[in-house]
Amino acid sequence: MSFIRNILNSRSQEDGNFFLLLKEILGFKPKSKSFYIKAFTHRSMNIKDELGNAINYERLEFVGDAMLSSVIAAYLFEKVPHGDEGYLTKMRSKVVSREHLNKLGEELRLIDLVQSRIPISNFGDNIHGNLFEALVGAIYLDKGYNTCEKFIYKRVIHPHVDIETLEGKVISYKSLLIEWCQKEKNTFDYQVYDDTGNDELKHFSVKLSINEKVVSKARATSKKKAEEKASKRAFFAFQNEITRLH
Repeated sequence: MSFIRNILNSRSQEDGNFFLLLKEILGFKPKSKSFYIKAFTHRSMNIKDELGNAINYERLEFVGDAMLSSVIAAYLFEKVPHGDEGYLTKMRSKVVSREHLNKLGEELRLIDLVQSRIPISNFGDNIHGNLFEALVGAIYLDKGYNTCEKFIYKRVIHPHVDIETLEGKVISYKSLLIEWCQKEKNTFDYQVYDDTGNDELKHFSVKLSINEKVVSKARATSKKKAEEKASKRAFFAFQNEITRLH
Protein backbone atom coordinates (compact mmCIF):
# COMPACT_ATOMS: atom_id res chain seq x y z
CA MET A 1 0.00 0.00 0.00
CA SER A 2 2.91 2.37 0.63
CA PHE A 3 3.94 1.96 -3.01
CA ILE A 4 0.48 2.95 -4.24
CA ARG A 5 0.44 5.85 -1.78
CA ASN A 6 3.69 7.18 -3.25
CA ILE A 7 2.18 7.08 -6.75
CA LEU A 8 -0.95 8.78 -5.44
CA ASN A 9 1.04 11.57 -3.81
CA SER A 10 3.15 11.99 -6.94
CA ARG A 11 0.06 12.32 -9.13
CA SER A 12 -1.55 14.80 -6.76
CA GLN A 13 1.55 17.00 -6.78
CA GLU A 14 1.94 16.72 -10.54
CA ASP A 15 -1.67 17.59 -11.35
CA GLY A 16 -3.58 19.37 -8.61
CA ASN A 17 -6.76 19.44 -10.71
CA PHE A 18 -6.90 15.68 -11.30
CA PHE A 19 -9.24 14.80 -8.45
CA LEU A 20 -11.18 18.03 -8.81
CA LEU A 21 -11.95 17.21 -12.45
CA LEU A 22 -12.61 13.59 -11.55
CA LYS A 23 -15.17 14.58 -8.90
CA GLU A 24 -17.04 16.67 -11.47
CA ILE A 25 -17.24 13.67 -13.80
CA LEU A 26 -18.23 11.22 -11.07
CA GLY A 27 -20.67 13.39 -9.15
CA PHE A 28 -19.24 12.10 -5.86
CA LYS A 29 -15.99 12.08 -3.89
CA PRO A 30 -13.84 8.95 -4.38
CA LYS A 31 -13.22 6.83 -1.32
CA SER A 32 -10.15 4.90 -2.49
CA LYS A 33 -8.26 7.16 -4.89
CA SER A 34 -5.77 4.48 -5.95
CA PHE A 35 -8.35 2.83 -8.23
CA TYR A 36 -8.74 6.05 -10.18
CA ILE A 37 -4.99 6.53 -10.45
CA LYS A 38 -4.85 3.11 -12.13
CA ALA A 39 -7.85 3.95 -14.33
CA PHE A 40 -5.93 6.79 -15.94
CA THR A 41 -2.43 5.30 -16.07
CA HIS A 42 -1.35 4.12 -19.51
CA ARG A 43 0.86 1.03 -19.84
CA SER A 44 3.60 3.20 -21.42
CA MET A 45 4.33 4.54 -17.92
CA ASN A 46 5.70 1.05 -17.16
CA ILE A 47 4.81 1.25 -13.46
CA LYS A 48 4.75 -1.89 -11.33
CA ASP A 49 3.78 -2.52 -7.73
CA GLU A 50 5.97 -4.18 -5.09
CA LEU A 51 5.01 -7.64 -6.40
CA GLY A 52 5.87 -6.76 -9.99
CA ASN A 53 2.26 -6.41 -11.16
CA ALA A 54 1.61 -3.75 -13.80
CA ILE A 55 -0.25 -0.63 -12.70
CA ASN A 56 -2.42 0.64 -15.56
CA TYR A 57 -6.04 0.76 -16.66
CA GLU A 58 -6.17 -2.48 -18.66
CA ARG A 59 -7.42 -4.82 -15.91
CA LEU A 60 -10.01 -2.24 -14.87
CA GLU A 61 -11.36 -2.29 -18.44
CA PHE A 62 -12.32 -5.93 -17.88
CA VAL A 63 -14.30 -5.07 -14.74
CA GLY A 64 -15.91 -2.02 -16.34
CA ASP A 65 -16.98 -4.00 -19.40
CA ALA A 66 -18.66 -6.59 -17.18
CA MET A 67 -20.45 -3.92 -15.12
CA LEU A 68 -21.72 -2.07 -18.19
CA SER A 69 -23.04 -5.31 -19.69
CA SER A 70 -24.71 -6.30 -16.41
CA VAL A 71 -26.47 -2.98 -15.78
CA ILE A 72 -27.54 -2.51 -19.41
CA ALA A 73 -28.81 -6.10 -19.58
CA ALA A 74 -30.93 -5.64 -16.43
CA TYR A 75 -32.30 -2.34 -17.73
CA LEU A 76 -33.30 -3.82 -21.11
CA PHE A 77 -34.83 -6.89 -19.44
CA GLU A 78 -37.18 -4.65 -17.43
CA LYS A 79 -37.75 -2.04 -20.14
CA VAL A 80 -38.55 -4.42 -23.02
CA PRO A 81 -40.58 -7.35 -21.58
CA HIS A 82 -41.47 -8.62 -25.08
CA GLY A 83 -37.83 -8.89 -26.22
CA ASP A 84 -36.40 -12.39 -26.62
CA GLU A 85 -32.78 -13.32 -25.90
CA GLY A 86 -31.57 -12.51 -29.42
CA TYR A 87 -33.26 -9.11 -29.41
CA LEU A 88 -31.91 -8.18 -25.97
CA THR A 89 -28.39 -9.29 -26.92
CA LYS A 90 -28.43 -7.15 -30.07
CA MET A 91 -29.76 -4.13 -28.20
CA ARG A 92 -27.14 -4.45 -25.48
CA SER A 93 -24.42 -4.73 -28.13
CA LYS A 94 -25.58 -1.44 -29.63
CA VAL A 95 -25.37 0.35 -26.27
CA VAL A 96 -21.90 -0.98 -25.39
CA SER A 97 -20.49 -0.89 -28.93
CA ARG A 98 -16.92 0.36 -29.24
CA GLU A 99 -18.12 3.34 -31.26
CA HIS A 100 -20.60 4.36 -28.55
CA LEU A 101 -18.16 3.90 -25.67
CA ASN A 102 -15.57 5.95 -27.56
CA LYS A 103 -18.08 8.79 -27.87
CA LEU A 104 -18.91 8.61 -24.16
CA GLY A 105 -15.26 8.78 -23.17
CA GLU A 106 -14.65 11.61 -25.61
CA GLU A 107 -17.62 13.61 -24.31
CA LEU A 108 -16.24 13.40 -20.78
CA ARG A 109 -12.73 14.41 -21.98
CA LEU A 110 -11.23 11.45 -20.11
CA ILE A 111 -8.13 11.65 -22.30
CA ASP A 112 -7.18 14.86 -20.45
CA LEU A 113 -6.65 12.86 -17.25
CA VAL A 114 -4.32 10.20 -18.66
CA GLN A 115 -0.75 9.73 -17.57
CA SER A 116 1.27 8.47 -20.52
CA ARG A 117 4.69 8.66 -22.13
CA ILE A 118 2.98 8.55 -25.53
CA PRO A 119 1.68 11.84 -27.03
CA ILE A 120 -2.12 12.04 -27.08
CA SER A 121 -2.00 12.58 -30.84
CA ASN A 122 -0.61 9.06 -31.24
CA PHE A 123 -3.57 7.35 -29.56
CA GLY A 124 -6.30 5.72 -31.65
CA ASP A 125 -10.01 6.39 -31.11
CA ASN A 126 -10.44 3.37 -28.84
CA ILE A 127 -8.53 5.05 -26.01
CA HIS A 128 -11.70 6.99 -25.16
CA GLY A 129 -13.84 3.86 -24.73
CA ASN A 130 -11.06 2.02 -22.91
CA LEU A 131 -10.82 4.81 -20.35
CA PHE A 132 -14.59 4.90 -19.90
CA GLU A 133 -14.65 1.16 -19.16
CA ALA A 134 -11.70 1.53 -16.77
CA LEU A 135 -13.47 4.38 -14.96
CA VAL A 136 -16.61 2.27 -14.53
CA GLY A 137 -14.44 -0.54 -13.17
CA ALA A 138 -12.78 1.83 -10.72
CA ILE A 139 -16.17 3.09 -9.50
CA TYR A 140 -17.39 -0.44 -8.86
CA LEU A 141 -14.28 -1.44 -6.92
CA ASP A 142 -14.29 1.83 -4.97
CA LYS A 143 -17.97 2.34 -4.17
CA GLY A 144 -19.78 -0.90 -5.00
CA TYR A 145 -22.57 -1.98 -7.32
CA ASN A 146 -25.25 0.59 -6.41
CA THR A 147 -23.04 3.63 -6.99
CA CYS A 148 -21.68 2.11 -10.19
CA GLU A 149 -25.23 1.43 -11.42
CA LYS A 150 -26.26 5.03 -10.70
CA PHE A 151 -23.26 6.34 -12.67
CA ILE A 152 -24.12 4.16 -15.67
CA TYR A 153 -27.74 5.36 -15.56
CA LYS A 154 -26.58 8.97 -15.34
CA ARG A 155 -23.90 8.85 -18.05
CA VAL A 156 -25.18 6.13 -20.37
CA ILE A 157 -28.81 5.09 -20.02
CA HIS A 158 -30.68 8.34 -19.32
CA PRO A 159 -28.93 10.49 -21.97
CA HIS A 160 -28.27 7.88 -24.65
CA VAL A 161 -30.53 4.81 -24.44
CA ASP A 162 -33.73 5.23 -26.43
CA ILE A 163 -35.29 1.90 -27.42
CA GLU A 164 -36.86 3.09 -30.67
CA THR A 165 -33.65 4.79 -31.82
CA LEU A 166 -31.55 1.76 -30.87
CA GLU A 167 -33.77 -0.60 -32.85
CA GLY A 168 -32.92 1.29 -36.03
CA LYS A 169 -29.22 1.66 -35.28
CA VAL A 170 -26.70 -0.37 -37.28
CA ILE A 171 -23.51 -1.28 -35.38
CA SER A 172 -21.84 -3.22 -38.19
CA TYR A 173 -22.68 -2.62 -41.84
CA LYS A 174 -20.34 -5.44 -42.77
CA SER A 175 -22.25 -7.99 -40.67
CA LEU A 176 -25.58 -6.73 -42.00
CA LEU A 177 -24.38 -6.93 -45.59
CA ILE A 178 -22.94 -10.43 -45.17
CA GLU A 179 -26.18 -11.60 -43.55
CA TRP A 180 -28.16 -10.22 -46.50
CA CYS A 181 -25.83 -11.79 -49.05
CA GLN A 182 -26.09 -15.18 -47.38
CA LYS A 183 -29.90 -15.02 -47.29
CA GLU A 184 -30.02 -14.02 -50.94
CA LYS A 185 -27.28 -16.52 -51.87
CA ASN A 186 -25.17 -13.69 -53.29
CA THR A 187 -21.40 -14.10 -53.39
CA PHE A 188 -19.32 -11.38 -51.74
CA ASP A 189 -15.63 -10.60 -51.54
CA TYR A 190 -13.51 -7.95 -49.77
CA GLN A 191 -10.29 -7.30 -51.65
CA VAL A 192 -7.86 -5.44 -49.39
CA TYR A 193 -4.62 -3.91 -50.59
CA ASP A 194 -2.04 -1.38 -49.35
CA ASP A 195 -2.79 2.16 -50.36
CA THR A 196 -0.06 3.96 -52.29
CA GLY A 197 -1.16 7.48 -51.34
CA ASN A 198 1.07 10.13 -49.81
CA ASP A 199 -0.63 10.25 -46.40
CA GLU A 200 1.56 10.38 -43.31
CA LEU A 201 -0.30 7.39 -41.83
CA LYS A 202 -0.48 4.10 -43.71
CA HIS A 203 -3.83 3.49 -45.39
CA PHE A 204 -5.59 0.43 -46.76
CA SER A 205 -8.01 0.33 -49.66
CA VAL A 206 -10.89 -2.07 -50.14
CA LYS A 207 -12.94 -3.14 -53.13
CA LEU A 208 -16.20 -4.84 -52.19
CA SER A 209 -17.66 -7.15 -54.82
CA ILE A 210 -21.10 -8.74 -54.82
CA ASN A 211 -21.71 -11.46 -57.39
CA GLU A 212 -18.25 -10.69 -58.80
CA LYS A 213 -19.16 -7.04 -59.48
CA VAL A 214 -17.42 -4.20 -57.62
CA VAL A 215 -20.17 -2.26 -55.82
CA SER A 216 -18.14 0.01 -53.51
CA LYS A 217 -14.64 1.15 -52.61
CA ALA A 218 -13.15 2.73 -49.48
CA ARG A 219 -9.87 3.56 -47.79
CA ALA A 220 -8.96 3.99 -44.12
CA THR A 221 -6.09 3.62 -41.66
CA SER A 222 -6.94 -0.03 -40.91
CA LYS A 223 -8.30 -2.97 -42.88
CA LYS A 224 -11.27 -3.27 -40.52
CA LYS A 225 -12.24 0.38 -40.91
CA ALA A 226 -11.85 0.25 -44.69
CA GLU A 227 -14.05 -2.85 -44.92
CA GLU A 228 -16.71 -1.26 -42.70
CA LYS A 229 -16.67 1.94 -44.75
CA ALA A 230 -17.03 0.01 -48.01
CA SER A 231 -19.83 -2.07 -46.47
CA LYS A 232 -21.69 1.06 -45.40
CA ARG A 233 -21.53 2.45 -48.94
CA ALA A 234 -22.77 -0.86 -50.34
CA PHE A 235 -25.55 -0.98 -47.75
CA PHE A 236 -26.99 2.32 -48.95
CA ALA A 237 -26.74 1.14 -52.55
CA PHE A 238 -28.87 -1.91 -51.70
CA GLN A 239 -30.82 -0.41 -48.79
CA ASN A 240 -34.31 -1.14 -50.12
CA GLU A 241 -33.54 -4.82 -50.73
CA ILE A 242 -31.79 -5.25 -47.36
CA THR A 243 -34.51 -3.42 -45.40
CA ARG A 244 -37.19 -5.77 -46.70
CA LEU A 245 -35.46 -8.66 -44.94
CA HIS A 246 -35.29 -6.92 -41.52
